[in-house]
Amino acid sequence: MELILKILGFTVLGFFGLVLLYLGFLAICAYCFVSPKKEYDKNSRFYRRLLYDPTSIVLFFGRVHVLTTGLEKMPEGRFLLVSNHRSNFDPIVTWHVLEKYDLAYISKFENFKVPIWGRIIRKCCFLGINRTDAREGLKTIIKAVKLLKADEVSIGIYPEGTRSKDARLSQFHAGSFKTAQQAGVPVVVMTVRGTEKIHKNFPFRKSNVNVDILEVIPAEEAKALKTQELSEKVREIMRANLPEEKDVEIQAE
Repeated sequence: MELILKILGFTVLGFFGLVLLYLGFLAICAYCFVSPKKEYDKNSRFYRRLLYDPTSIVLFFGRVHVLTTGLEKMPEGRFLLVSNHRSNFDPIVTWHVLEKYDLAYISKFENFKVPIWGRIIRKCCFLGINRTDAREGLKTIIKAVKLLKADEVSIGIYPEGTRSKDARLSQFHAGSFKTAQQAGVPVVVMTVRGTEKIHKNFPFRKSNVNVDILEVIPAEEAKALKTQELSEKVREIMRANLPEEKDVEIQAE
């Protein structure tokens, strides 16, 4: 029995030792080779792996089970991905599911201050946006358009601008759809459900998450529509797939 306990103890210590070594490796890669002030315009395959591999580990040990539908609808080439926003886990789950598409999110600047990963996402061409300054926001859209045209990444946005606290859709910022129109790429419409429960369940209880690719709006159609019309069309597609929004419709009747 004593021998078994010793073996168990060494195993646990060895596991945590490997975790610390890996975190140290990530820290060196993040703090020694990435500038906290630079926005990179080349998608780094190496840093993509540093983003994806820990994500898979965290979701596995956090018992996050992701069910996806509609992946067969995904287009060839680059695109603008739009989704509802319920939790800080939304982008993490999404880039895990859509790993091969090299997503780069337009995100608030606070996310770039997250230790280690805030720098890693910089090397993956994530872009910060100032939501309070329209002129600065336009500069970010222009940068996103350049990345799409250069075939570096696909761009992900949350047109609500921030997380919904009650899981219902907030109003969209129509200007964010200019990215697809100016880059001439299709709009992939997606919804996520269940991510808002992860922080309560993590890591001891299982979390079921649904990621649904609902529709792909061709580049020609997206460009032909007015920005507000495109925004409203996407919002209606999402509403039709979200139970919370259907409840609102029933109550309204």
